Amino acid sequence: MTDTKWDAAAAVEPESAHWMRNLFVCLGGSFTTIVAMTLLLPFLPLYVEELGVVNKAAVVQWSGIAYGATFFAAALVAPLWGRIGDIYGRKLMLVRASLGMAVVISLMGMAGSVYQLVALRLLTGLAGGYSSGSMVLVATQTPKARSAWALGTLSAGIMAGNLVGPLIGGALPPIVGIRNTFLLAGGIIFIAFLATTFLIKEEKSPARSQAAKAGGGWKAIPDKRPVIAMLITGMLLMLANMSIEPIITVYVGELTDNQAQVTMISGIVMSVTALGAVLSASRLGKLADRIGHWYVIAAAMAAAALLLLPQAFVTAPWQLIALRFLMGIALGGLLPCVTAIIRHNVPDAAAGGILGLSISSQYVGQVAGPIIGGFIGGHIGMRAVFLGTAVLLAAGAAYCWTARPKAP
Repeated sequence: MTDTKWDAAAAVEPESAHWMRNLFVCLGGSFTTIVAMTLLLPFLPLYVEELGVVNKAAVVQWSGIAYGATFFAAALVAPLWGRIGDIYGRKLMLVRASLGMAVVISLMGMAGSVYQLVALRLLTGLAGGYSSGSMVLVATQTPKARSAWALGTLSAGIMAGNLVGPLIGGALPPIVGIRNTFLLAGGIIFIAFLATTFLIKEEKSPARSQAAKAGGGWKAIPDKRPVIAMLITGMLLMLANMSIEPIITVYVGELTDNQAQVTMISGIVMSVTALGAVLSASRLGKLADRIGHWYVIAAAMAAAALLLLPQAFVTAPWQLIALRFLMGIALGGLLPCVTAIIRHNVPDAAAGGILGLSISSQYVGQVAGPIIGGFIGGHIGMRAVFLGTAVLLAAGAAYCWTARPKAP
């Protein structure tokens, strides 16, 4: 589909008049909030020590609890915020999330104990959800003819935040201090709050709000099969992406004789997947708008499964880095396509709640991936993690291919 045809499609959808400006405000807001949420990764153990935890094992344990608390809380409330957004407006959810995160992340810099830090991380998950809320708003305000491209662009910004956040978190604390880093992050999110409040224009629909109050949610979906397929796909994607996280450093240690470079190489391995996804997300989204979302999802999952197989048998770190980069390119368009398919198969009155459920399923994969990968890697072997994840993705590709709606 050409840009002229896309513009014509946009013109006949009056509810999407501000969709391009909304997209770029959401892109900037999502990038800054994700950076603020992930920049603590490099210095989290140091901050836990600063808060009075001295035993090394306890530092690791509390760091894991503090990091995972946000995702646990966010998974619980994502469908709820989506449902409320269906009724009262999606922009309101972004305003709430950006203001809440600005306050809570600033307060992290004032924590007096590790218990307060964990409580504030939980509050971040409960009050946050800016990037997921942006996905809902962009999905529902963008013309369907350009939805996958718009969602791919937004997804690229979110993944870029995940890539840049730890880099900033490693550079800022030595300059301004750990506590001031939190305050600075809160200030940046407050700017996103102001931009969201004054620049986003949401075309509200009273009829949609009434329908959402009366019968929105799961029961409003006429055909639930595509939605179920996308919930499973989103979970598998995050599980595949995160399953090797616990074993990367040990695996890299087996591939190189220079142990002094293990952590640096491991960081590169973790980053290149996100980099590949950033580069491909909007392009694969645009391709999906042209040829169909189901085809791109099935092909991308099959390609990722094939790329996982040689990762189990690499003999040098550069081989693993190259394969992880290619895998990121393959997976980059999946989340935008998942969101677009759900948007196309769910009534507008139920879109927020169901997209929130989709985000929760992705968080399940994000939490389950490292647990499963760590267990298999520790008890069966690290190569089994790659091979098992490849089998899961191949099964997911086959399932999506068979579940796709048949052309009339």
